Amino acid sequence: MAKTGQSGLDALTATLTREKGRGLPPVERWNPPFCGDIDMQIAADGTWFYQKTPIGRPALVKLFASVLKREDDNYFLVTPVEKVGIKVADAPFLAVELRVENYDNRVLAFRTNVDDWVEAGPDHALRFDPEADTGGLKPYLHVRRGLWAKVTRALFYDLVELGEEREVGGKAMFGVVSKGEFFAMAEASALKEFA
Repeated sequence: MAKTGQSGLDALTATLTREKGRGLPPVERWNPPFCGDIDMQIAADGTWFYQKTPIGRPALVKLFASVLKREDDNYFLVTPVEKVGIKVADAPFLAVELRVENYDNRVLAFRTNVDDWVEAGPDHALRFDPEADTGGLKPYLHVRRGLWAKVTRALFYDLVELGEEREVGGKAMFGVVSKGEFFAMAEASALKEFA
């Protein structure tokens, strides 16, 4: 992604432009040659680092997030002509705000740390992974194209407050509903042990 005479973040941003009001770039259709890894990482708390220094410009983070692509367990920044690898510690995004809309037919809308709003539902699943260290759950929201946001602990507590029991596959499950979709967190009997 580097152009002659440019280095660092300036070289990366030189080939990326995101016009206001336009949607996300169609990175899923881009298959440029791999140009190597760069020293960029997204930490578990959602902070983006370049050469071990936090990227302090939110607009720049949003720009990079718009061209983030996942292939298997690898993450890349892509343009139509180049692809560079970056490291992601957990999930590339954080879900940091929750709005509950239309209580009769509940919609859970999440804002990510890069200011995208995502409504949980059939196209944007919630998943709850077991946390080996604590025995708890790590909640995630599918944002787009195989990219997930880790739901913050505070929002997870809000989801638990909205939770309900339903039968799934002959088992009583505890979970949450959004856009008519039920997202199971755990077996209801397991939760009763902690009550």
